[in-house]
Amino acid sequence: MKQIKDVCIDRTTSIRQAMAQVGRGCRGIALVVDTDGRLEATLTDGDLRRAILAGTELDAPIDCVVAQKQATGIPLAVTAPADIAEEAAMHAMREACVRQLPLLDEEGRVVDLLTLDELLPEARLPVQTVIMAGGFGTRLRPLTDDTPKPMLSIAGRPLLERMIERLRLSGIHQINVTTHYMPEKITDHFGDGQRFGVNINYVAEDEPLGTAGALGLVGASEEPLLVLNGDILTQVDFADMLAFHREMEAEMTIGVAQYDFEVPYGVIEADGGIVRALREKPRYDFQINAGMYLIEPSARRRIPPGQRCDMTDLIAQLLADGQIVASFPVVEYWLDIGKHSDFQRAQQEVRQMRWAS
Repeated sequence: MKQIKDVCIDRTTSIRQAMAQVGRGCRGIALVVDTDGRLEATLTDGDLRRAILAGTELDAPIDCVVAQKQATGIPLAVTAPADIAEEAAMHAMREACVRQLPLLDEEGRVVDLLTLDELLPEARLPVQTVIMAGGFGTRLRPLTDDTPKPMLSIAGRPLLERMIERLRLSGIHQINVTTHYMPEKITDHFGDGQRFGVNINYVAEDEPLGTAGALGLVGASEEPLLVLNGDILTQVDFADMLAFHREMEAEMTIGVAQYDFEVPYGVIEADGGIVRALREKPRYDFQINAGMYLIEPSARRRIPPGQRCDMTDLIAQLLADGQIVASFPVVEYWLDIGKHSDFQRAQQEVRQMRWAS
C-alpha cells in the first residue's frame, strides 16, 4: 500500500502539490481519493500539463483540473477490478487510450496501479539523442576536481547512469554523449553501453562549442534530436514530450520546469510616490529552462558548423524567423544539480522516492 499512497491525493490538494505527488510516485499519475480511499478521479501528467498551459494558478485546488477534464467528456477515471489478468488489463488500457489503470476492490478503494510501461516491452522512440556531458562543474568543486559532474554519485549511482536509464525506459537505446572534461571517467564506466541496455557513441568536444554548436559533431539524422544537459535528474516521460512536440508542429520544443520564488518581505506597490497596495511575502511562479530540447532537422541545420553557438542563439534565430518554439511543462520530478545544495537535495530525494528502474 505504500506505493499506492505515493500517488494518492484528495480534492483539497493544490495543482502545485499534485505535481510534486506525480514526481514522487514516478508513475505519471495522481489518484484523487476520498477519506476511505475510494477513487474519485485520476489526474495524469498530461492533465496537469494542460492546466498549466491554460494558465491555471498553481495554488488552485485540483478540483478545477477535475472539472476541466470532465468538461471535455473524458472519463474521470478508467479502472478495473483488482483480480483482472494482465492481458485483459493491457487490452483495457489500449481500448481507453490510457497508460495507467487503477485496480479497485468491491468497495471502490484503490488496491493497486498498473501501468502500460510496466506491462509492455519497451518500444523504440524515433529520436536521436545527445547528452551534453563535457562541462567542468566548477560550482561543485571540490567534488568535481577529479570527477566530471555527470559522474557524481547520486544515492549510489552516477547521475549520468540515472539519465541513461531514464532514456532506456522511454524506449531510447541509441545515445550520443559529448565529452570534454576527464572523458575517460565516462568512457571507462559506460563502455559501449551494452551493460546498461543501450548503445553509446562518444563525441569528443576538443574545444567547447556551446550548448548548440557541439551538435554539429553528431551525425546528421532525419529524426528529431533530443538534447539533454548532463547535470539534470528527472523522471520526465520523453515519449510524452515527443508527442507534444509533434502536436505543436514545432521546430523546437523546450522542456520547462516550474520555479517559484517567495519574497521574504512585504512588497510595496506604489505609483508616483503613493502606496497603492502591500503584498506580504508574495510568491512568484516562473517557467525556467529545464535543459531538455527537441530539435527538428531543419532547425538543426541553422547551427553554424565549427562555430560556438548556444541554445539561446538558436532559439533567438528561430523566433526571429517566425518559427514555432514550444514550451513543454515538466510536471514529473526534475532537478538541476548545479550547486552543492542541489547535490545534497538529490541524495535525500532519490532515496525517498520510488525511483523508476
